[in-house]
Amino acid sequence: MIHPTALIDPGARLHESVSVGAYSIIGCDVEIGENTVIGPHCVITGPCRIGKNNRVYSHAALGGDPQDKKFHGERGELIIGDDNTIREFTTFNRGTADGGGVTRIGNNNWIMAYVHIAHDCQVGNNTIFANNASLAGHAEVADWVIMGGFAGAHQFCKIGAHAFIGMGSLISNDVPPFVMTGMQYAEPRTINAEGLKRRGFSSERIKQIKTAYRTVYMSGKPLSEAKDALREQAAESEDVRLMLEFIEASSRGIVR
Repeated sequence: MIHPTALIDPGARLHESVSVGAYSIIGCDVEIGENTVIGPHCVITGPCRIGKNNRVYSHAALGGDPQDKKFHGERGELIIGDDNTIREFTTFNRGTADGGGVTRIGNNNWIMAYVHIAHDCQVGNNTIFANNASLAGHAEVADWVIMGGFAGAHQFCKIGAHAFIGMGSLISNDVPPFVMTGMQYAEPRTINAEGLKRRGFSSERIKQIKTAYRTVYMSGKPLSEAKDALREQAAESEDVRLMLEFIEASSRGIVR
């Protein structure tokens, strides 16, 4: 399963079912779980943990040093879960001591070519990153988020569950759950209704989320008054409660 031209450090731990393509390099302190396929010309640097049933395509560079001038060789990790598709020329960096020490990618994510995930980012499950989407350091992306091609998130930004970031949209503030953004400098457009339908959200749940969106973005109320209205709506909707908790926890402020 290991191509004869691949270089595997003796300190790496690969399950016997792992496949490694031609000219790939697996460094020390790398662990790769069962049935994961590493394509040709990949470079994986430790400390790095990759779970099972992942498919890593050619020229991916995973676990490289953080692109952070404060980094001086301290230990940091990259942890990747299970069932992820990681396409060509992707770059995922390890975490830093100041950022918690871990860059983490969850399960069942579909990550297309040239995507960059910087140090200390936290990515959930079931996300889609289209070609050339990028996360700066410390960004957080929750479950079921879709990042359009060439979209980008500023460092420390948070993107809530089920949000949809449109092609080329640049995120400099937090994006609440369910919200869809567009334009070069991200502006809220509506909720990600089509995505919610595909995930089995009932029409009543989607209606409640739309009402919450209108409260925040279309009512003309100051955010403090909009949050008061959301608190009332949250009594009858867990989805609205999720949106409210996200907004209240935002340190950068939300797109609005």
